Amino acid sequence: MPLIDKTLRVCSCNATMTVDGSLLAKGLQLDAPLPVHQQLCRRQIGEVEAALKSGRDTVVACTQEAPLFSEVAAGIGAQVPLKFVNIREVAGWSREGRNAGPKMAALLAAAMAPEPEPVPRVSYKSDGRLLIIGQAAACVAWAERLANQLDVSVLVASTAGGGDLGAERRYPVFSGRVKEVRGYLGAFQVRWEQANPIDLEVCTRCGACIRVCPEGAIDFTYQIDLDRCRAHRQCLAACGEVRAIDFEREAQERSDTWDLILDLSEKPLLSMPQPPQGYFAPGRDPLDQALAVQQLLGLVGEFEKPKFFVYRESICAHSRSKITGCSKCLDVCSTVAIAEEGDHVRVEPHLCMGCGGCATVCPSGALTYAYPRVSEMGNRLRALLQAYLRAGGKDACLLFHNATDGRELLLKVGRQGRGLPARVIPVEVFHVGSVGLDLMLGSIALGASQVVVLSTGNEAESYLGALRQQMTFGQEILHGLGYGGAHLHLLEASDRQALEEALWDLPWAETCPPAPFNLSNDKRTTLDFVFEHLFRHAPRPTEAIPLSAGAPYGEVRVDKQRCTLCMACVGACPESALLDGKELPQLKFIEANCVQCGLCAKTCPENAIGLAPRLLLSKVAKEPRVLNEAEPFHCVKCGKPFATRQMIDNMTAKLASHSMFAEGAALTRLQMCADCRVIDLIQGEKSVSIFEVTR
Repeated sequence: MPLIDKTLRVCSCNATMTVDGSLLAKGLQLDAPLPVHQQLCRRQIGEVEAALKSGRDTVVACTQEAPLFSEVAAGIGAQVPLKFVNIREVAGWSREGRNAGPKMAALLAAAMAPEPEPVPRVSYKSDGRLLIIGQAAACVAWAERLANQLDVSVLVASTAGGGDLGAERRYPVFSGRVKEVRGYLGAFQVRWEQANPIDLEVCTRCGACIRVCPEGAIDFTYQIDLDRCRAHRQCLAACGEVRAIDFEREAQERSDTWDLILDLSEKPLLSMPQPPQGYFAPGRDPLDQALAVQQLLGLVGEFEKPKFFVYRESICAHSRSKITGCSKCLDVCSTVAIAEEGDHVRVEPHLCMGCGGCATVCPSGALTYAYPRVSEMGNRLRALLQAYLRAGGKDACLLFHNATDGRELLLKVGRQGRGLPARVIPVEVFHVGSVGLDLMLGSIALGASQVVVLSTGNEAESYLGALRQQMTFGQEILHGLGYGGAHLHLLEASDRQALEEALWDLPWAETCPPAPFNLSNDKRTTLDFVFEHLFRHAPRPTEAIPLSAGAPYGEVRVDKQRCTLCMACVGACPESALLDGKELPQLKFIEANCVQCGLCAKTCPENAIGLAPRLLLSKVAKEPRVLNEAEPFHCVKCGKPFATRQMIDNMTAKLASHSMFAEGAALTRLQMCADCRVIDLIQGEKSVSIFEVTR
């Protein structure tokens, strides 16, 4: 990777780690050894200044002093991009630091890879309209604090604990049982049901009802405690013409919209693992409530985030004719951002948090991850692995982690423990749920020995389940081809010691020669290239590999005794895996196209279809093969073939005893093509002249 358009500065951090400039030059394909500095952040800071003044993109191998170097860039008015990469905690500071040169070359190569193309943005607008839901006392306390900063409303959802609505009506107060909360920052909709006899929107808070209630069932929340009320109804007379109290009122549903929700209920109204932005449910703890309020105060204005996904509904295998096939994306999404919409699904980009789990489980590739795109991540991985191998590295293990607590945990291993093994190369992603089978096996095909995905415990269980399943499929394929060892691992560790021990105890896994191709954004295309490469270099080439249930590859099996070749399955197949024989009564199948969605089996009226998950790697997989065929039935009148003999025989047998087919002519028409059937009906019709009609 010649440094044509980039400037690179590397530091050994006061000689606390071994950095071999010649080895780095070999890995990065430089013409001369790379200069290694010792104190870039102190006496050699001029080297960074010079790099910034060169007019080329600058990469500095230090993340600790990123604020300092950014300040230097601003001070000299540098207009070039400045990027930082960590080679200290994740490479040099390790028990195997002396052998970490190939890893350092890999990390530098990945940092110098082209930046991903921008993705579309999703916009939010919040005017600060806040609804606080919960018990009156807590809601009013926070409403009083926030009324001068936000447009506050209160919804009293519980009369427990009493309270006081205050002497001044500074903000709207509603009461009722919450029916639904949905939406996102700037666009929440809340539906509730007015359940208490006192309507707070009508009540004048005069207190007359409180004074006359003999049981003390009404307090200054102006709500009636129905467990204490003995139905004296003196409050009705005291309320008089205001008519805010009505014990006979039917439950009324009301709704309104807000920008922000502060849910102080003991049990959150939204229970999904990742609630939408703008919704906070801190519970009853005052400290948690204060922290939530601090966050929501910053959510007033206009905001943007990336659109994390691309959806192609034309190849979505969710449903056909109201029969559901694949629902994997609906099942895995932790934010409820995906919903059914006709025969396809709809993804609400405002609710999507970028986990990528939907793309990971999607068998057809209808949903793909875009932050970054698979092709861009593939380019980065290829550059990383090529540099590692050129520098003499062996048995590379790619460790995928997130950019938050995953990164922090890795840095702790480097700072406080033994560090990472020299062959373990960290790869940062936005969310580990986005690491699908195409990236896992693609990494193996590009030269990695193992792929490890780090979960720190904050990921939803649905994503971990999806990763385990994808790894099972991937490992079955690798073992089926004879590659020894354990290549794919989901590492669950929430503390430094557990992570460190797991990484240093990773078992051996057999590698494959690196592939020359790049990964594609089309999931099935990428996997086709990967399978072909793994098969070509397999220790034990196997054309048919059995897979576990739920795999996105497999065959369709047809019971020929049941199948009538009605072709309902062909019409239901969203991937063109099932085809008709055009002029011949045949059902054909292209196995490489099948995603095992099951729509064919669920659509078949004869229950003649079953699924068998497997990976077929021979040429037969991409060629149409006949699953069933039948003797054609020729029209008894014109001789044209129009159906199968089995179908006509079945129809004739089933309808022979029906009253409408009692006449032989009617039954014979079933054996005619459509054209001849119409002609026969017209010719056999008994015409009546108008002159023959008598009064």
